[in-house]
Amino acid sequence: MTQSEGQKIANPMEPTQSLKSPSRVPNAEKEVHPQKEIFEEDSTLTKAEKIERHGGPDDDIRESSPKRIRIENLATKDTSMTETTSSERRKGVAPIKAEYLIYPTGTNRDRDAAIHDDDAAEGAAHEPSQKDDASRGKRKQKSKGQNIGRNFGSSKDEVSLCASRMSKPEFSPATCPYGEGCKFEHDLRKYLREWKRADLTTFGGICPIWKNRGRCSVGWKCRFVGSHMEERATDDGRKELVLTEKPGMEGSLPVDDGTKSIGTLNEISTQAKSDLMKRKFTTPKADQYSKWLDTLAQKPEEQRDHRPKKPPSKAVETDNRISNEDAHQQAKEDNRAQYISPPFLPSEKRRIYFGPETPILAPLTTQGNLPFRRLCVSLGAQLTYSEMAMSMPLIQGQRSEWALMRAHESETTPPAYNPPTKTTVTDYDNSRDLKFGAQISANKPWQAIKVAETLTRLCPHLRLIDINCGCPIDLVYRTGAGSALLDAQGKLDKMVRGMNAVSGSVPITVKIRMGTKDGKPTALKLIERLVYGGPDADNLGGGGGGSGVAAITLHGRSRQQRYTKSADWSYIADCATLIKRFHEKGDELTDTIRAPDERTQPAAAGGSRGGEEKVYFIGNGDCYSHTTYHEHLSTSGVSAIMLARGALIKPWLFEEIATGQYLDKTATERLAYIARFVHHGLECWGSDEVGVGTTRRFLLEYLSFAHRYVPVGILERLPPHIQDRPPAWRGRNDLETLLASGDYRDWIRISEMFLGKAHPGFRFEPKHRSNNSYGIDAEG
Repeated sequence: MTQSEGQKIANPMEPTQSLKSPSRVPNAEKEVHPQKEIFEEDSTLTKAEKIERHGGPDDDIRESSPKRIRIENLATKDTSMTETTSSERRKGVAPIKAEYLIYPTGTNRDRDAAIHDDDAAEGAAHEPSQKDDASRGKRKQKSKGQNIGRNFGSSKDEVSLCASRMSKPEFSPATCPYGEGCKFEHDLRKYLREWKRADLTTFGGICPIWKNRGRCSVGWKCRFVGSHMEERATDDGRKELVLTEKPGMEGSLPVDDGTKSIGTLNEISTQAKSDLMKRKFTTPKADQYSKWLDTLAQKPEEQRDHRPKKPPSKAVETDNRISNEDAHQQAKEDNRAQYISPPFLPSEKRRIYFGPETPILAPLTTQGNLPFRRLCVSLGAQLTYSEMAMSMPLIQGQRSEWALMRAHESETTPPAYNPPTKTTVTDYDNSRDLKFGAQISANKPWQAIKVAETLTRLCPHLRLIDINCGCPIDLVYRTGAGSALLDAQGKLDKMVRGMNAVSGSVPITVKIRMGTKDGKPTALKLIERLVYGGPDADNLGGGGGGSGVAAITLHGRSRQQRYTKSADWSYIADCATLIKRFHEKGDELTDTIRAPDERTQPAAAGGSRGGEEKVYFIGNGDCYSHTTYHEHLSTSGVSAIMLARGALIKPWLFEEIATGQYLDKTATERLAYIARFVHHGLECWGSDEVGVGTTRRFLLEYLSFAHRYVPVGILERLPPHIQDRPPAWRGRNDLETLLASGDYRDWIRISEMFLGKAHPGFRFEPKHRSNNSYGIDAEG
C-alpha cells in the first residue's frame, strides 16, 4: 500500500469542508485519457481524428469538424444581422443572465458555446445501408459507431483474495477446491497489507452495506472493511481477524450464492442462468404458439382468410342455380373448415393505471440503471422501466442482460393513485400494483414470445413488459428490431398477441416513434392496427379485434430525427384524439361479425367519459419542467407523460411536478444527490474494488447529463427548454461552476470526492468525442 493511497480524503458532505473546485492534478490527462501525439506520417484523416479527440497543439478547445462547419455557416449567415439584444430570447440558447456569462452576449464565442448536437454520442450515425458492387464477394467488415469499443479499463485488486477466505474469520477459512494451485491469495494479512487498496474515508468511513443491512456482502474485499472488522484474542493467545455484524442486526443479511445484491428483486439464480445457456429451460406455451404462427404463415393467403366472402353481385348460374344466400353460406363453411384456431387464449391481465399523478421515468440505456432509478423514485418518480434488454441474450442466459431485470424494493411499492372524481377504474387494486416494468427488444415474433414467458416465470416483480419499437440506433435497427418494427406492423401485431397469450397476468405495452422517416409519420396507422386490429386480425385468433396492447407510448420524433429538433406534440395530440374517438365509438367502429373475444383484450379501465378506456396513451418528448408537463397533459389529451432526458439532467423534475413549482436546487443539494447515487451504487454493485469502479463509471455517465443543468435562479426567462444550450457561464459559487463543467476530467474529480482516487487501471471515455456534446443511447 502506497503512502498516497493512505492519505485521508476530505468528506465533501461535512459542513466544515470548503466545497471548492479541485485544483488541476498534474498528469491528469495522462492518467485518464492519454494524449495522442501527431506524427508527420499520419494521414490527414488520422490527424483530424486526433485533433478532434484531444485538441490541437495551439488551442485548448476545438470543436469537431461537423460542428465547426455549422458554426462557420452560422457566423456567415449572421454577418448581415444586427447583434441580439439581451431582451430577446434566442432560439436554441439558454437565456442566462448577463452577470453569469463568461463571454458577452452576441460574440462568436457565445454563439459557439451554444451549438451542440444531441445526437453526437449515440453510436453509429444514421446512414442508409449501401452495397458497393466492387466489394461483393469480399469479407464484410463489422461497422463501428462512436460508442463501440469504449474502454473503461479495469478496477480490481492486483492480487485478489480467494473466495474461500472472503467472508470467513482468519483462522477458520473454507476449503479451497484448488488447494495449492489456487492463483488467488490465501494469506489474509498479506492481502490486506500488500494487495488491497486503502480504505475509503467518505461516508464517515462506514460501509453503506453494513450500515443498512448489518453485514457486508463482500467481506474482506470491502473498501470500508475497517468499519466492520476487529482483532480478537483466541484461547491459545493468538490474535485473529474477524468480520463483525452491526449490533442489533445480526443475521439480517442471509448468505447466498453470490448472485444477489442488497435490497434488489427479480434476481434469478445461477442454476436458472445455466439452464438457459444449456437450453434446458423450457417454454412450452411460447413454443406451441410460435409453432401455430409458423403453420399459419405456410398456408396460402386466400386459405388463411376465414372471414365470410362477399357473395357475387349476381346469382351464379349453374345447372342448379345456387342462390346468393347459398353461395354466401357455402363460403362461410369452407372458410370455417380451413381456419386454424390458436392453441390457447390469453389469461386475464392485471389491471394497471396511468394518470396525471404518475409521471414515468423512461427506459434509458446505460443511464437508467438501478441506482439512478432508485434516486428518481425517492424524488417522486411513480413508474420506472428497466434498461432495454435484448431478447436473444436473455434467452441465452447472459448474466449482463439478466442484470438489467433487477429492481430495487422501492420500485415494488404502489404508484400514486388519485384519479379525477368522475373517473372510475374497474377492478383496479392500487395496493397490488407496483412501479417497475421491463422493456425488451426483439426482431422476430418467436423471440419476443419466448422472452415474455421466460420473464414472467423468473421475474415475479413485473408490472408490465414493454416492447421497444423506437430505438433508432443502427445496430438495433438493421437487425429488424427497435424502430424497424414501425415499418413491420404485421410482425409487431403478432408479437403483441403472442406475448399476451403467454405472459399470464402481466400486461403488454409498446413504445413507438412517429415513424422512421421525417415527414412520413406512420404512428396513426400503427395505433389503429394495435387498438382495433389489422386486415389479418381474424386469422390471429380471438374473433378479430385489437392486439390486446394495454398502453402505447409515443415519442414525438421520427427515427431519422433521433433526438434533434423538438418533439411534435401536435402529432401526439392527433394520435390521442384518434384513440379517444375509438373509445367513444368503439361499438360503431367494430364490425359485429368480427366482435373480439373479451379475453384477448387489454385490462380495461373506466375513463372520465363514462365508457371503458381500453388502451392508455402516453406522450414522450422534451418535457423539462412542471409547466410543460401540465401543459401537455391539458392540451394533448394523453393519459400520462414519460420523462427521459429531463430526468437525467435534473432528477428532481418529479419533485417539481408534484409540488407544481420550480425548485432552484443549490450546488450543495445537487452534490447530496450525487452522494446518494454513489451510496445506492455501492449497495447495488458492491463496496469492493470492482464495485467501486463500476459505481464510478455509472456516476460519470450520470454526470455527463447532470452537468447540463442550468439553475433556474440564473435564467432570465422561464420555462427552461431542454433543447436550449447554454453559452459559457459561471455559477454562483465554485461548486456550482464545477458541477457545470463539461470536462470529463472534472467529472472524475467529483467522483473522487466520494470514491477516492481512481484505480490506476480505470479509464473513462466519454460518449461525446468533443466532450462538449451530449447524447442518449436507446430511449426510443
